[in-house]
Amino acid sequence: MTKRLSIVGIGYVGLSTAVGFAIKGYQVHALTHNSEKAQKINQGIPPFHEPDLQKNLQEAVNKKMLKCTAKDADMILNTDITFIATGTPSKSDGSIELKYIKETAKEIGTKLRKKQSYHLVVVKSTVVPGTTERILKPIIEKSSGKQCGKDFGLCMNPEFLRQGAALQDTLNPDRVVIGEFDKRSGETLFNLYRDFYGSDTPILRTSLSTAEMIKYASNAFLATKISFINTIANICEQVPNVDVKKVAEAMGLDKRIGKAFLNAGIGYGGSCFPKDVKALIAFSEEVGYEPILLKSTETVNQAQPNRVVQLCKNLLGDLNGKSIAILGLAFKPETDDMREARAIPIINKLLQEGAKVIVYDPVAIPTARTIFKEKIRYAVSAIDCLKNADCCILVTEWDEFKNLTSEDFRKNMKKPILIDGRRIYNPEKFSQKIFFKAIGLGNKSENTRAKELV
Repeated sequence: MTKRLSIVGIGYVGLSTAVGFAIKGYQVHALTHNSEKAQKINQGIPPFHEPDLQKNLQEAVNKKMLKCTAKDADMILNTDITFIATGTPSKSDGSIELKYIKETAKEIGTKLRKKQSYHLVVVKSTVVPGTTERILKPIIEKSSGKQCGKDFGLCMNPEFLRQGAALQDTLNPDRVVIGEFDKRSGETLFNLYRDFYGSDTPILRTSLSTAEMIKYASNAFLATKISFINTIANICEQVPNVDVKKVAEAMGLDKRIGKAFLNAGIGYGGSCFPKDVKALIAFSEEVGYEPILLKSTETVNQAQPNRVVQLCKNLLGDLNGKSIAILGLAFKPETDDMREARAIPIINKLLQEGAKVIVYDPVAIPTARTIFKEKIRYAVSAIDCLKNADCCILVTEWDEFKNLTSEDFRKNMKKPILIDGRRIYNPEKFSQKIFFKAIGLGNKSENTRAKELV
């Protein structure tokens, strides 16, 4: 079994994959066209925050099992399998941008022209069905002068990594999906993963296009599940003494439904769900199908952040000059990624309303500074963020915030008003000391209670 791998593209997927293989004894060569990023990686410093990534990257670099370059793709000649993990961002119409992955395919093909032995190319980037076979395969064949299936193999191997647990998911996946151009391609990748994972991890082998669709279907389903429970939460808010958290708990005990992704809140964000739902909508329309359910999923998610801003207005009236504290900026805990983070539309809307916004996040403030510059104020701690605020909105469910008590809000805020956008606090306990409002929680006489406090 080959132990020599190359990976093109060192974002969340590429670097987590590279580190995962390297610490399990595989020789990994990584390529990025960002020289600063390559230099950091070779020093054992990841370019983004991810739990356990730095110590494992440092281990891989120290043992000389992982090396990153920004020069060219010559390292492909010294490996047997190349993974493509290049980004596929959204275009303005929601469809995926293939420019970067096309360039990668051409670059790989150009290097394969010099290679005499069989080489397997594996696409891990998220691409719509048909992309690997109809677009990437011809590019590699043309630039290499070689024939797919005879001179080189081709597989589509979608990733299912959760940011905040990317390395853990790399090492312990629920399943591995191998879309194969031909049997030899599939067998080569199958043998690699059997050696890597052993016999316990389920491996599903499919066509290239089926593997591509599995990725989109998985993410679209999870996004739809989130928008569904948020819809139920919005209904619950209109009915006294109804709590969506209890509703979701009971629903989740049904084996047909399951409890995962039934946490009501201010919507999903990140680099995958928003992009992939948009791309699947665009692809569906391109092939002649109107994806009504997917469009509704996106509509609900786009509207959800505005609900907490409206709650602020309902409670405080005119927001002009009011101080609003935002706890959490990253789209989820354990990452500094703010791509499509729900904090962004919330903050932008508050600024439009004339509010003064102060924010705190354990790791994402440097990222936030690149987005908001000096339009908002950056706190050095959660307590610092709360000081003299008229209202606080909990946006990201970091463990650090779960340790805050109602006393922390009451003592430090100008007006003790908390809107729990992620349902991490106990409503009964918190409502005894402060005015507490949460997504999906129907309250009695909340307006009277708010007026008493403000």
